[in-house]
Amino acid sequence: MVVLNRIYTRTGDDGTTALGSGERRPKHDLRIGAYGTVDETNAAIGIVRLHLSAASNLPASGLDAMLGLIQNDLFDLGADLAVPQREGKAERLRVLSSQVERLERDIDALNAPLAPLTSFVLPGGTPAAAYLHLARTICRRAERMMVELAAKPNEPVSDAAIQYMNRLSDFLFVASRSVNNNGAGDVLWVPGQNR
Repeated sequence: MVVLNRIYTRTGDDGTTALGSGERRPKHDLRIGAYGTVDETNAAIGIVRLHLSAASNLPASGLDAMLGLIQNDLFDLGADLAVPQREGKAERLRVLSSQVERLERDIDALNAPLAPLTSFVLPGGTPAAAYLHLARTICRRAERMMVELAAKPNEPVSDAAIQYMNRLSDFLFVASRSVNNNGAGDVLWVPGQNR
């Protein structure tokens, strides 16, 4: 259980922050940036959920439940990144392949009623869809940072964590089409339209 009695500690005033292991890193460290961007993804999903609850014309209850699970998963993923896996150390909270598999099942369920795409989709349509696209782009940035981090010596990132973010961006794309009247409200790219 996490207990936060005091919000400010002043320990970060020197430009460093602590990983879950207690190790201090500069706030501009790639690992800190990666789990900060995972948190940013989570915040954007929170805005999506706000728009889903406010939109009476959207069948949002199933999607909202999926997004609630994802928000919790993203905290798991942040905890995973905050404590680098080290040989001989006790195992901490890690993202599991079962979480990736659940995302895949949810993608398939949301994608089933959608018509095939005939063009790329521009962010837009309903407010919820536009924010799902925003969450998707933030998610992709987090994934790129995690892949870059994993390529560095002594900076382990679990395969399941990277796979989760890869699937999440796909989920967010399909969810955006779902809330855009199952794709009927998608804003499609028209190549060269404004020449």
